[in-house]
Amino acid sequence: MGLPGEDGHGRAAGAACGPDAAGFGASQKPNPHGKAPLGIVAGGGSFPAAVAEAAAADGREVVLFLIQGFADPALERWPHHWFRLGSLGSVTSWAKARGVREVVMVGALTRPRMRDLGFDFTMLRLLPRIARLFRGGDNHLLSGVLGLVSEQGFTLVGAHEVAPRLLLPQGVLGALQPTETQEADIARGLDVIRALGPFDVGQGVIVVDGLVAAVEAAEGTDQMLARYGEMRRSGRLRFGAGKGVLVKAPKPGQDRRVDLPSLGPQTVTRAAEVGLAGIAFEAGGAIVPDAQALVEAADAAGLFVAGIGGRGA
Repeated sequence: MGLPGEDGHGRAAGAACGPDAAGFGASQKPNPHGKAPLGIVAGGGSFPAAVAEAAAADGREVVLFLIQGFADPALERWPHHWFRLGSLGSVTSWAKARGVREVVMVGALTRPRMRDLGFDFTMLRLLPRIARLFRGGDNHLLSGVLGLVSEQGFTLVGAHEVAPRLLLPQGVLGALQPTETQEADIARGLDVIRALGPFDVGQGVIVVDGLVAAVEAAEGTDQMLARYGEMRRSGRLRFGAGKGVLVKAPKPGQDRRVDLPSLGPQTVTRAAEVGLAGIAFEAGGAIVPDAQALVEAADAAGLFVAGIGGRGA
């Protein structure tokens, strides 16, 4: 998180800055759709920029709400507002003053400690309810956050609704095809995700020759891959390179407006480094900022990338 009272750039927390300083949207093109500006709550990584660019390309005005300690400062090229996770009252007031009615949440965000949230008065009044949200998995927490935001008068939309072009399609995307054994591993991985979904366990699993070698929990995909790689290096798992599949899919019943699985070249790189053969995802159930870069990285690393049938395929 950023320093208390600052955004890490020497400005007061919650300070408005950027292209909207002289009037919201002054530097943007007229909105041919006649819609209110889209608010993008931005965590870490490249996805907030990809969603903003896709929405702007469709003629939508955007304003970004940059989460301190997570969002990339490069996003300041858009109209923006830095805020701490606990400042619900001030950030919603700022958004409403600029005509924002729809909000999308996108980007990496690790579960914060309650003491790091920096509560404003609105959040202090909700403290008992917020404490209950932290007693459960990520889907429980994020669904509760969506409820809080909706109660402030905003409509929550998914990144896949705002920028459907970022959804990965069905079929093999690169030069390599999965083998029959790997297809069976993919099917088993999906079965595991569906079985664990009611317990709000993560969206990823590694399967090698029918063995469930790793399941994503609170650590996230990157750390699951690192754990699998360490098990191979230590001899705990004795699989050669070029075996096994990373399978990613939304949990059954998950609200797809938040925490939709994402893939990028860095995921391909890490999967190759730990010796996997490929990556499979639910078609229409994962987003990627640059599909071409993903395919090029997979081909260069000798991995297959495949979209498999599922909801949204």
